[in-house]
Amino acid sequence: MRDTNTNPLFLFLSGVLLDIKHHFEVSDSGAGLLQTIFICSFMVAAPIFGYLGDRFNRKIILSCGIFFWSAVTLLSSFITKEYYWLFVLSRGLVGIGESSYSSISPTIIGDLFTSNKRTMMLSVFYLAIPLGSGLGYILGSSAKDAAGDWHWALRVSPLLGMTAGALILLFVPEPKRGSVDQPSGRIKTRTSWFCDMKALGKNRSYMFSSLASAAVSFATGAFGIWIPQYLFRAQVVQKTAVSCTNQPCSSRDSLIFGAITCVTGLLGVVIGAATTRFCRQKTERADPLVCAVSMLGSAIFICLIFVVAKKSIIGAYVCIFIGETLLFLNWAITADILMYVVIPTRRATAVAFQGFTSHLLGDAGSPYLIGLISDALQKSYATSVLWQFLSLGYALMLCPFVIVLGGMFFLATALFFLDDRDKAEQQTNQLSLPPSTVKVTK
Repeated sequence: MRDTNTNPLFLFLSGVLLDIKHHFEVSDSGAGLLQTIFICSFMVAAPIFGYLGDRFNRKIILSCGIFFWSAVTLLSSFITKEYYWLFVLSRGLVGIGESSYSSISPTIIGDLFTSNKRTMMLSVFYLAIPLGSGLGYILGSSAKDAAGDWHWALRVSPLLGMTAGALILLFVPEPKRGSVDQPSGRIKTRTSWFCDMKALGKNRSYMFSSLASAAVSFATGAFGIWIPQYLFRAQVVQKTAVSCTNQPCSSRDSLIFGAITCVTGLLGVVIGAATTRFCRQKTERADPLVCAVSMLGSAIFICLIFVVAKKSIIGAYVCIFIGETLLFLNWAITADILMYVVIPTRRATAVAFQGFTSHLLGDAGSPYLIGLISDALQKSYATSVLWQFLSLGYALMLCPFVIVLGGMFFLATALFFLDDRDKAEQQTNQLSLPPSTVKVTK
């Protein structure tokens, strides 16, 4: 899904983005291309892994994907400055490896737990995204500072990845698909991929929540890359910092932003799960409504970042803290919505296609687009420090408008949620019957 999210392991790179720009001598748009290529390959591979995840052993697919990206990340740390295109290509290969577990992991949890317990466990799972994202900034920056070389940021994450892959192989169970949704026995009938895609296209709750996820991905993808740069430029304007001309560049803003992302992610996912559980006692449409309200509230505080940053960095961090907390509220809830409205045998495909949609319309292009707009605005006053700061801020102002649009999509999801949930339950019951009596609603 999201993974992607603001991908935690990609953000090892974000913690040293200034150094990468200077090392390879690229512009804002060139640096944003790293995230765009990563996400493009991620989203193209996601439907393939979704298909495989609905039909083959999921934990083997997970482990192979993790081992692959870990090896590519390690090798990319040895690419010289003359081969930036190869460095960009390596980001694409990492995206392919990482799409494996992002597409499949939630479906394993969906087959181990149900109802409020599933919401809680998905929340625990999605806590890893902000925690990993924040640690990506912090460990990437810390590895660079300790070694005096930004390349070491790319040599720490493969060790963690290979450890995770080994733990999955050894300790993660492979549950029967649909076993908790149909306690009387496993689901015996599987539909074709074409049938799955046709059904997902007709599932209104699924489609609207996927579009809302795209809005979240657009904003978080752009913020993950550009907010530390924006705050650094704000400090240069305030004369509390100087422009980076030699490596290594200051990692202070990446470290602070990483810490904020860790805390707000933890708070957001926990508050989101608790709020949804409480609101379910009041309305059965609680899941999409909580997501909608949190996104609309987030847009307000994200707008305020660009109002206060020129005068107060602390004020900007406060707005980031509140805005990110509200934005992260919906991560686990969105996954839970999918589990409710999609039958077990097509969940991996649904997760993968949702990831494809959210990345295609979201963070596949947002970092590059923001960088492109910033570069275009800077042309008028290329040497002005103030204009470099303002141009990036004007470009980032696109994000809160997209977040509001995402809130509207969640409100649309709420209109159809109950009908689609009931249809999914009915189809699950049908699929558990003997093959001769099955009639799947498409």
